[in-house]
Amino acid sequence: MTMERKLYWGIAILSVLIFAGSFFTPGKSSQRNDLPWHIEHPTPDTTRIFGLTLGSSTTNEAEQYFREEAKPSLFKSPDGQLVAEMFFEQVTLAELKSRIVINIAVPAAELQAMYERGLRISTAGGSKKITPAPDDAARLRELPISSLTYMPSIRLEEEIFLKRFGKPAQRIREAKNGAVHWLYPQDGLDITLGGKEKSVLQYVPPKDFDKLLQPLLLNEEALN
Repeated sequence: MTMERKLYWGIAILSVLIFAGSFFTPGKSSQRNDLPWHIEHPTPDTTRIFGLTLGSSTTNEAEQYFREEAKPSLFKSPDGQLVAEMFFEQVTLAELKSRIVINIAVPAAELQAMYERGLRISTAGGSKKITPAPDDAARLRELPISSLTYMPSIRLEEEIFLKRFGKPAQRIREAKNGAVHWLYPQDGLDITLGGKEKSVLQYVPPKDFDKLLQPLLLNEEALN
């Protein structure tokens, strides 16, 4: 192994140890806000994560907090469903690099108009990705965040999630790809574990948890 590769893996292992340690030891309040287990509920129906309150905070606030500019996109699924997303390609939280996707709450009629004004369309897997017009991209930055997806750059072990979140209320395995979802409806949290794949954490207000659950129930496979 070359010196460069040894250095790379040394840094990667150190990042894992620092991040894992932050799960098991208390930190300063400013640091705790950067951890994916530090979920707050200002009201029973709202979720606050990474300094953002889902349902009221905006992309403008997220960009200030993450110190990163988001890339806006619209997506149209094969069944015609439209969603608006803002993508953060590289965010550093608690010394760990990650990717973050936030979905934006856009009224249906306004979202359709944005789609029709889209500048570029690309297709992958039957879905269409649309680049919004500049004015629409600016508008997306002003609208509330409806959900947040956190994708850490390292694979986290199940024990870490059990330590911080406890046992999930429900586990569902996707029939198509075998990914297992750990569901915490009281926190509006869905943790996706995919074997050797990196974990994905999705946050919604508890009142919207059914929107995460129903698609999973339609495509679940029995767990042993």
